[in-house]
Amino acid sequence: MKKDLSVIIPVYNELENIRPLYDALKPVLDGMGVKYEIIFVDDGSTDGTAKAVEGLASDPSLRVLEFRRNFGQTAAFSAGFDHARGEVIVTMDGDLQNDPVDIPKLYGMVKDGDYDLVSGWRKNRKDPFINRKLPSMMANWLIGKVTGVRLHDYGCSLKAYRQEVVKNLKLYGEMHRFIPAVANWYGVKVAEVETTHHPRVWGKSKVGISRTVKVFLDLITVKFLQSFSTKPIQFFGPMGLASTAVGICISLYLAAQKLLLGRPIGGRPLLLLGVLLIIIGVQLIGMGLLGEMIVRTYHESQKKPIYALKKVIGQDE
Repeated sequence: MKKDLSVIIPVYNELENIRPLYDALKPVLDGMGVKYEIIFVDDGSTDGTAKAVEGLASDPSLRVLEFRRNFGQTAAFSAGFDHARGEVIVTMDGDLQNDPVDIPKLYGMVKDGDYDLVSGWRKNRKDPFINRKLPSMMANWLIGKVTGVRLHDYGCSLKAYRQEVVKNLKLYGEMHRFIPAVANWYGVKVAEVETTHHPRVWGKSKVGISRTVKVFLDLITVKFLQSFSTKPIQFFGPMGLASTAVGICISLYLAAQKLLLGRPIGGRPLLLLGVLLIIIGVQLIGMGLLGEMIVRTYHESQKKPIYALKKVIGQDE
């Protein structure tokens, strides 16, 4: 049964927030006049959140996905995307900090506008500065610099997507925050809009400053996939050639020292450096070639195209 709108809400130990969130969300969606569904994804809660969500199951518009254990927010979003039936999919946090009143605005920009993905911007964010806002500001700047997709707030969970955008995405690690950057690689039109942000009233935040390290590592992965996922030799090759060239130059210099000037080179650290650089260069080039073989096997075995079509006009005979 297709829907106009799917709202995906991952929750983890948010017992006190479930009912207030549902009570705030339901009137907004009813007032939109669209066919909708609400998908709660319980990420292995241990405080009774699952039972609180199940208590709302008498609502025919509500669906509940329960994990066997805590898999993380990225996995929760991925499960929601897999089960969503809406033409437009909206994601939001379950801590009452995102305001459901903003959903119609995001939905309209995707449904009636030219955008495929609309991301919320918590301009007046109600979180502590040192351990929440400052790391977020640094991460947003770094992500925009590396990926080329400039957003003020990558970490805002309140986003709206066309269905086809998320159905083709495979998420791992902490990759949910990088969806705009990954989707942009496919030519998706991304927009950002200011949204309301409330301070947390009940429960504790599950996000700490330690997540910054994970975000940085995932950013390296995103950059590699964005630029070299179908051509790994162009990533490893230049580094391998440069390393090999420097190693050969060092070796030739030392050979000239030995043959022309008769100087001993056996105990010189420079000789070890030259040999090491040549070995590393050969290994990097070999890694690039192996990567090329893996990429070709991956695409050809699964018949996975290296392009993304927006539409096809005309009949296929």
